[in-house]
Amino acid sequence: MTRLGSGNPSSFAFHHWKHAGRPTQEGVGVMPIAGVDPTRVIDAVMAIDEYVGNVQHVAESRSIADSRYAPPQAVRFYQRVDIPMLGKVHHELVLHRLGEINGWQVAAWELLKSETDRLDKKVGFRSDYNLGAWLVKPGVLGYALASAPRKDDVGRLKFAALTRGADAAASRVLKANLEGMARWAARR
Repeated sequence: MTRLGSGNPSSFAFHHWKHAGRPTQEGVGVMPIAGVDPTRVIDAVMAIDEYVGNVQHVAESRSIADSRYAPPQAVRFYQRVDIPMLGKVHHELVLHRLGEINGWQVAAWELLKSETDRLDKKVGFRSDYNLGAWLVKPGVLGYALASAPRKDDVGRLKFAALTRGADAAASRVLKANLEGMARWAARR
């Protein structure tokens, strides 16, 4: 939250930083988008079973019943993402509707490590860590992300592409995610 700054941005803003010796940087992108409605965006974010066809590169996304995570406040889910030229990544995550924090409506996710570790690496490489948040207030949308593959699931060159390469492409990817989510939430 401290990386978001205090007022509303006048254009797309991207901030990134190293954290805890991880192989990728953490980043947050924020941009003004006319007409963005916090309730509609958070409702779209929580609609895990509707991601395919609405969220770019998501090839599979399905909620998983789990008594630890009760909708509409939280949902456990499986997701497979096709990353152009780099392959498929899959993981199990939990998404939490956190409510209002410092004027932002927030939905944040985290990796379910043991569940992800049990996935078949032949289907796609697995995430070592994957966490982030959607942040929204009237007319402003934000997306924060920290993610990396399991090093033993990919070769040395692919690991470099998925870490250093991801850092280089992060601002472009976050901006596209923001624009895509705003379009989807508006038409839902």
